[in-house]
Amino acid sequence: MSATTETSTMAAAVWTATDEVAHRQVERPEVPDGWALVRVAYNGICGTDLSILHGKHPRAQAPLVMGHEMSGWVEQAGATGTAAGTLVTVEPLITCGECRACRTGSSHVCRRLGLYGIDAPGGMAEYVALPPEVLHAVPDGVDPRTAALAEPLAVAVHAVDLSGMERGDTVAVYGAGPIGILTALVARHEGAGRVVITEPSPWRRSVAEGLGFTVVPEGSSMAETLAPLTDGEGADTTFDSAAHPSVAAELTAATRVLGRIVVVGVYKQPTALDLQAVCFKEQSLVGVRVYTSADMTRAIELIAAGELGLEGFPTKAFGLADIGAAFDAATSGQDCLKVLVTPLDGKADA
Repeated sequence: MSATTETSTMAAAVWTATDEVAHRQVERPEVPDGWALVRVAYNGICGTDLSILHGKHPRAQAPLVMGHEMSGWVEQAGATGTAAGTLVTVEPLITCGECRACRTGSSHVCRRLGLYGIDAPGGMAEYVALPPEVLHAVPDGVDPRTAALAEPLAVAVHAVDLSGMERGDTVAVYGAGPIGILTALVARHEGAGRVVITEPSPWRRSVAEGLGFTVVPEGSSMAETLAPLTDGEGADTTFDSAAHPSVAAELTAATRVLGRIVVVGVYKQPTALDLQAVCFKEQSLVGVRVYTSADMTRAIELIAAGELGLEGFPTKAFGLADIGAAFDAATSGQDCLKVLVTPLDGKADA
């Protein structure tokens, strides 16, 4: 008997109201014609999920099954794409197909961009129904737990690709959270000569040091740390993965003349930036929004190749029934860089 007919319900973590998320039995998703049904292995919690939890996301509506950083197995194959039994990760973008960006091959910046886990049910559940075109097959031998990092890793791949970073560059990264560390790992893999990271959390600074990056000491600034390393010039390429107004105020000073500033983190409100310095130093400034399908493919390739050192990227998995503790851990940002939620028996760490 197939899994789709064994029972009509499934376990899920459901956001029910501001600051309230519950472990519930819900109806198993109906699978539209041509779509696939995925049995979820792991789903990562990110800053967007925290924003939803706190009632601050402008589109999310309760009740909602959150989660867009998914890995799992195809339970029921769609009309096209991956076969049943295939381990996949998910490119969770919902696009209109009609706007200029979609028509010209840049659907990741669709004017009406949505995401599964925000605008439609996501992966914090036993099963999720998805169109087959958003599924990316994962090579044999990749741990489903590591595969769940493909979506945030694709953000880092996209950021480095857009940056114009050159081999040998001195790279500055603001923020040693998941995206900051992944961006630093990709930059180093792509040939950065030196990567310098600044981060207020002592624990996250220790993670960055353990991964072999130069870390700005407590009480110092990025510009002060870069000065002796660059003959006072500053970073060739600077990535802002922190999205904090205090960081925006430093970006131009930390970056050299004709250098590149890449805004990876999403600011919650308009923020002051020294545009006079951008002009006088002729710096380039580029924003980053999610990733392309090719970036997802590249992220999976990097994971499968095992060349980034992701074994040093701390994760912690919680069962669906412990969803409250999972969000508490994600909020604290201590002991792990990525909190994962799993519906699989025996796969949680606590």
